[in-house]
Amino acid sequence: MEKVKIVKIGGNIVDNPQALELFLDNFHKLEGPKVLIHGGGKIASQLSKELGLEVKMHNGRRITDYETLKLVTMVYAGLINKQIVAALQQRGCKAVGLSGADGNSVPAVKRAANPIDWGFVGDVNPADINADFLQLLLEGGYVPVFCAITHDTNGSLLNTNADTMASSLARALSGRFLTSLVYCFEKDGVLANPDDDSSVIPLITRESYKDLLEKGMIVGGMIPKLDNAFAALENGVAEVFIKHADNLLNNKETLLQL
Repeated sequence: MEKVKIVKIGGNIVDNPQALELFLDNFHKLEGPKVLIHGGGKIASQLSKELGLEVKMHNGRRITDYETLKLVTMVYAGLINKQIVAALQQRGCKAVGLSGADGNSVPAVKRAANPIDWGFVGDVNPADINADFLQLLLEGGYVPVFCAITHDTNGSLLNTNADTMASSLARALSGRFLTSLVYCFEKDGVLANPDDDSSVIPLITRESYKDLLEKGMIVGGMIPKLDNAFAALENGVAEVFIKHADNLLNNKETLLQL
């Protein structure tokens, strides 16, 4: 079975032009079929303030009313996505910029307004992803580049968490490829001590993850990232790595296994 790498970069990389350029150099050098998912960075929040739109967050995730949806679609699916695609084309990479609406690639369901009304936020069922379309692109030598905008198949766009998008895409392709999921961000991996960048945990299993949670060693935004990672492993994804974007081509990372 052919290997495919599903790589997700966070907003902190998108916001840093030098870090993004280095990452894209390395991503281009990755051999074999690959998919890139990018976060949104700070541009949407900055523009929201300039336009007088209130930025509403809950547990680090954006509440997306209709005016905010219009803005994040323009920023995520427009400006950021096409800048990344153009930069990859410059490097000779056959990148194709996509939202979940394109090719009906990633349908989603609007999240129920209970107990919190998230607005136009979409949850993805990996079984609904159009894996036939993605396989055609990958086998044709193209590199899908996804923002985290999805759609409900009834004409509405939805804002989806980019980590969840990456995990769902990896799961959807796992029946056709040997899939590796790589989360790239601004740390060298999962840290035992958030204040010590050298305290990378090289291996986390499902059992050791429970122990780390009980000891309070993993907190904040790392929890949903790891939850997504283990959900991927439990549903056919071969391996998951968490690493610094600069280390895409080396083995400095945290490896997750069941």
